[in-house]
Amino acid sequence: MKHVRIGNGCGFWGDNLDAPQRLAEAGRLDYLTLEYLAELTMSILALIKAKDANAGFATDFIDVLTRLAPTLKAQPRLKIVTNAGGMNPKACALAAKQVLASAGLAEKKVAVVTGDDLLPRLDALLAGGHALNHLDNGSPLSSIRDKVVSANAYLGAKPIAEALARGADIVITGRVADASLTVGPAAHEFGWNFDDLNRIAAATVAGHLIECGAQATGGLWINADDSTRLENVGYPIAEMSEDGTFTVSKPDNTGGVVNIETVSEQLLYEVADPARYFTPDVTADFTTVKLSQLAPDVVSVTGGAANGITDTYKVSVAYRDGFMSAGTLVIAGPNAATKARRSGAIILEKLKQAGFTYAESRVESLGTGECVPGVVSANFDPPEVVLRVAVRDPRRAAVERFTKEFAPLVTSGFPGTTGYTVGRPPVREVFAYWPALIAKSALTDAVEVL
Repeated sequence: MKHVRIGNGCGFWGDNLDAPQRLAEAGRLDYLTLEYLAELTMSILALIKAKDANAGFATDFIDVLTRLAPTLKAQPRLKIVTNAGGMNPKACALAAKQVLASAGLAEKKVAVVTGDDLLPRLDALLAGGHALNHLDNGSPLSSIRDKVVSANAYLGAKPIAEALARGADIVITGRVADASLTVGPAAHEFGWNFDDLNRIAAATVAGHLIECGAQATGGLWINADDSTRLENVGYPIAEMSEDGTFTVSKPDNTGGVVNIETVSEQLLYEVADPARYFTPDVTADFTTVKLSQLAPDVVSVTGGAANGITDTYKVSVAYRDGFMSAGTLVIAGPNAATKARRSGAIILEKLKQAGFTYAESRVESLGTGECVPGVVSANFDPPEVVLRVAVRDPRRAAVERFTKEFAPLVTSGFPGTTGYTVGRPPVREVFAYWPALIAKSALTDAVEVL
């Protein structure tokens, strides 16, 4: 039976820069996937593109591709699929072509997948009856239209498979579903029809398991300890068979671990209903998945049946929602937690006296369990805690005034107050998330081989 090895060397923009190269060198891969995008990332990239028409993509990918050039020469059949294109896939692809040309790899074909960016068509879509109502509360997008900075549909694997069928060595997309980065290569290599929903669902399970990088190979594992060697953690590989079964593993002689616990934890990560995991390609039923430990650091995965398919794409909209700032101080000594909470209250009270109240505010005594309220609580009085106070408000000036109330506590607050040398906390613009659905018939994806 034919097998395809797909490894994912990146789980988000900001992940380990060395991981893709190490995985490609040691993983004996057919495909290297690199997943860079999150909802917040898209809004950041949209603002970057607004300032520079040649920007708006995950620039880490260009650095990674430069490092990968020797490996691509040594492994000419290795292909790369990535959503590093973000808000500007064409610009990302042109930058990638320059890297390849400089490395003597100009013959490599780079393909671009577009069609996910709805912002240029947003008003026409709204006028055409696509309300893009908020999935949680039903509000129409028109209520915040003037604040929108990005709107992207989650495309699926079909255009990726098409790009590979057209000879692409590197496929660069904008917003596609994370798992689709794996589904596309599998469907192409095995010649699957996208109506074969059970196999597409199985590949979706594989894509979901490796999409977050080292989270499937020991990262955040509940039983991780020093023996897990996370400083040298290996990134995941899904070796798929034509019937949709696959194994999850990692390169030999790397840190981390692949076992039923690590795979199970990732399987349920960011999953609302395990029987209905919605993607553009298929609705997958994770309750049918079966795991077995074949060997050390090798887990066999079967199941992952289809539970239908939707006629809509998910849309991720980001919009401006005011400003925020968060500052910290260290409070040490007896009754540190109590003093920290009272210090936070003093900051907010002083601001109120100065005429400033806020749409949202929060005081936390970190070190007492308030990072995860109701989950973990301290059963002793810690000798020191970190006071964190945060505010959000539509008025930038009000938030800027908030940043000036931390340092005064060093001499006018409780004893044991320190940690002010980092300066005033910065003011950041807030981008809120608006999830919606749109009919698949309203979108047309496109593939261009440069």
